[in-house]
Amino acid sequence: MTQLFNETRNRPAVPALEVADTFATRFAGLLGRKELPRGAGLLLTKCNSVHMFFMRFAIDVAFLDNEMHVIKVVAGLKPWRLASCSKARHALELPAGEAELRGIEIGDHLKIIQNVTAAEPV
Repeated sequence: MTQLFNETRNRPAVPALEVADTFATRFAGLLGRKELPRGAGLLLTKCNSVHMFFMRFAIDVAFLDNEMHVIKVVAGLKPWRLASCSKARHALELPAGEAELRGIEIGDHLKIIQNVTAAEPV
């Protein structure tokens, strides 16, 4: 399992992280899903904007720079809306309300951790 760790706050930011790092996975994103469960997130690499066309639920989006610092947070982005950040290199999509719940704020430094076992605390 992959997770995203908030090094600034010394705690997990996204316990169950999916990474969309190809054209096909970025293009598909969250389309077709009925929800994004609590604790889950989708990291879109090489991405500075997201759209909510044909989506069924609202999400939070954290835009990250090349060093994985949070540079913008959009809370509760609803279906049929857009969000962007020209300086962003990645976009992290989370369930609506999750950014606040997990304490993800502008300036935080996030780190991808691979091969996290279920026994480790999240």
